[in-house]
Amino acid sequence: MSRDTVADIITSIRNADTNRKGTVRIISTKITETLVTILLREGFIENARKHQEGNKYFLVLTLRHRRNRKSSYRKMLNLKQVSRPGLRIYSTYQGLPRVLGGMGIAILSTSQGIITDREARLKGIGGEILCYIW
Repeated sequence: MSRDTVADIITSIRNADTNRKGTVRIISTKITETLVTILLREGFIENARKHQEGNKYFLVLTLRHRRNRKSSYRKMLNLKQVSRPGLRIYSTYQGLPRVLGGMGIAILSTSQGIITDREARLKGIGGEILCYIW
């Protein structure tokens, strides 16, 4: 694992979705727990539970897949990291992008915590754009 936890989460979920895995195990931190609660609330993952091995805590995510196995496989999650340690991307609430015309979400790190772009527009606050999910 690198020092960029958001990139690690996005990469592990994207790889599991591409390889048709049903579950993903990621290390539990405050940032990962808030990102997972946003993904769960928005309906991008089915279930999340906390698991302990020794003195470390992990989050086990159950991904949402298409039920029809006869047709070709199509990824359900599309994740794109926007801000990274070498180049931080900030935006005001007026300049927040609409992901797929409002079909997807942008996750922001603000002064009031990690929230979605819709919540940031309602509260009238901007912040660092972490990732896009559609």
